[in-house]
Amino acid sequence: MSILYSPTSRQGHEVEEGKLHTISLTINGVRKEIQVLPWVSLLDALREYLHLTGTKKGCDHGQCGACTVLCDGKRINSCLTLAVMKEGSDITTIEGIAPADGELHPLQKAFIEHDAFQCGYCTPGQICSAIGMMEEGKAHTRDDVKELMSGNLCRCGANTNIIDAIMEVKEGGKDE
Repeated sequence: MSILYSPTSRQGHEVEEGKLHTISLTINGVRKEIQVLPWVSLLDALREYLHLTGTKKGCDHGQCGACTVLCDGKRINSCLTLAVMKEGSDITTIEGIAPADGELHPLQKAFIEHDAFQCGYCTPGQICSAIGMMEEGKAHTRDDVKELMSGNLCRCGANTNIIDAIMEVKEGGKDE
């Protein structure tokens, strides 16, 4: 038996040999190997093991979308996904969406221009979800965007501005 120190606690947890799983993920373009227990969510692996805290833990039940990341280009709720299930996957978090040249992603710029956040807690999940939604190619109208983004909640009430920002980027220019 070995001792695993939980990243969120100072107490050691006894772990039987063979219970830890080594998984390999590409996170924001960089290959990472981590050891996790089989029940660790992708969200906790990102935040607690890889220290990528941009992905937020909101409800931890898949109801708010604050934990949305892109997995192999598709948006997922990382709180509902076990890290071991994503072995070999390409994960993009909010930290990895901007180009390497330091520029902001067009959605980040649009969120700023449209004042599409207040507290900012949901913003990483909103942006990752919007990128995934646009890649799906199903959003053709403002109503489509509202419906397809309905899994990402903003408790501050910036929803109209969020939709405005997404529509600007989706349409490729200024929203007038």
